[in-house]
Amino acid sequence: MRDGGEAFIAAHTALARPALVPEVELYLATGITPIWQATEDWLAERNIEPPFWAFAWPGSQALARLMLDGTVPVRGRRVLDFAAGGGLAAIAAMMAGAASAEAAEIDPLALAATRLNARHNGVAVATPEGDVVGAPCRWDTVLAGDVCYEAPMTGYIMPWLRRLAAQGAEVLLADPGRAYLPKQGLSAVSRFSVPTTRELEDRDARDVTVYRVLG
Repeated sequence: MRDGGEAFIAAHTALARPALVPEVELYLATGITPIWQATEDWLAERNIEPPFWAFAWPGSQALARLMLDGTVPVRGRRVLDFAAGGGLAAIAAMMAGAASAEAAEIDPLALAATRLNARHNGVAVATPEGDVVGAPCRWDTVLAGDVCYEAPMTGYIMPWLRRLAAQGAEVLLADPGRAYLPKQGLSAVSRFSVPTTRELEDRDARDVTVYRVLG
């Protein structure tokens, strides 16, 4: 998957800069239909998730912007980009001076995209395989963008994120108005209007709020 995944990504995406984070250049889908069809065909026998890694989601863009601006300082810190997609937030963390950044994804193709994107931007991002939910805290800053899109997902991850916060990590959750965002235990840090594509969203921009998760 490592070599084949990166080759597939390079062949079916184009280098582009997210609207809110032009400092970072990523391998992204230029339109949703070609990458989804190509992924379905190529991965028909591999049981891999849809190509969410091929888009710079609003939450990840907001988190990356905060780190690059220094609003959320990560210099010298150990950072986890949870549900990292193509690794935008992890890459931005390293560009902002993090001691280390780890991208957590259960989709091996997303990890391949992160490796490709990190290498292109001249930074090192760790991409261990497997589900990190439930793992003991080994990070100083934990970033989670666009993770509350389904009730089971929210119910699965939020107790763990709260435990990490209680253990001393700064846990930041960026949400663009998804339906299953918890109503309590969050403190708003910043807000952004992030341009989006109609192929992914029902509007031309998403208002993203970045919250600190309270332990």
